[in-house]
Amino acid sequence: MNITSLEIESQPDIWRRSLDLLPDAVRMLTRPGERVLVIGCGTSAFVAESFALLREQAGFGETDAAYASEPRPWRPYDAIIGITRSGTTTEVIEALRGVPEGVRKVVVTGVADSPCAELADEVLLLDFADERSVVQTRFPTTFLFLARAALGEDVSALPAEAEAALAAGAPEAPEGFDHVVYLGRGWTYGLAQEAALKIREAAQAWAESYPLLDYRHGPLAVAHPGSLVWFLGAVDDDLARDVEATGAVVVQSEADPLVQLALAQLLAVRTAVGRGLDPDNPRHLTRSIVLP
Repeated sequence: MNITSLEIESQPDIWRRSLDLLPDAVRMLTRPGERVLVIGCGTSAFVAESFALLREQAGFGETDAAYASEPRPWRPYDAIIGITRSGTTTEVIEALRGVPEGVRKVVVTGVADSPCAELADEVLLLDFADERSVVQTRFPTTFLFLARAALGEDVSALPAEAEAALAAGAPEAPEGFDHVVYLGRGWTYGLAQEAALKIREAAQAWAESYPLLDYRHGPLAVAHPGSLVWFLGAVDDDLARDVEATGAVVVQSEADPLVQLALAQLLAVRTAVGRGLDPDNPRHLTRSIVLP
């Protein structure tokens, strides 16, 4: 079995283990009224989007998300949270170096002695969730699981739900499918972007992601019998009927969005293997982007 599959299947146990860090996560992520910017690149940027919405909706204060690779005019934030599995991503390092004096810097990482960790005032270390595969799976889901717990959600049932779902396997795609679309709503739009990235990375497949209701505004035009359209963390029977009219297969589920993301990861690996690809080592990609 490939490494990525093993790391996907390990997620329920890793999620349980992360709750040992709950007091640290509460202290670092949930200071009431603090105005926060969350940054990352790639997977971490999508996780930042999801977390920012969750934090603000939970009432802890204004929370924005941004790509670390896209500098923006500085606003009066109280804290910046950098998400970086390796802690070596050049754009995150540069963004943290540019934070004004007096702004609290938190880094969420899998590597304790990394350059990003050294720039932080506080580090939420998820080294037990780090991966050997180039493709990120359990690191981002573990952070979001722990963050949801820190924000006050009851996530105690999710590891068991994930175990059962992973044992059952990912939904079946249409025979000979060549197109995958993930749709999310609210905080799950970040997950939809991450799910699409997984299948692009691992399987070199045509994958897209959109906010759920925006799918009718143009992208629906390319849906066809070879398309799989997955409503990730959202259910909309009216939209499902519109999509099914194109001949595409629609996936809707009441399962928790993080559990659905784990299943989307499985689909990406299954698709890669079916295409004769190595999901652990996608072409042109490395574990971290370190620029000269």
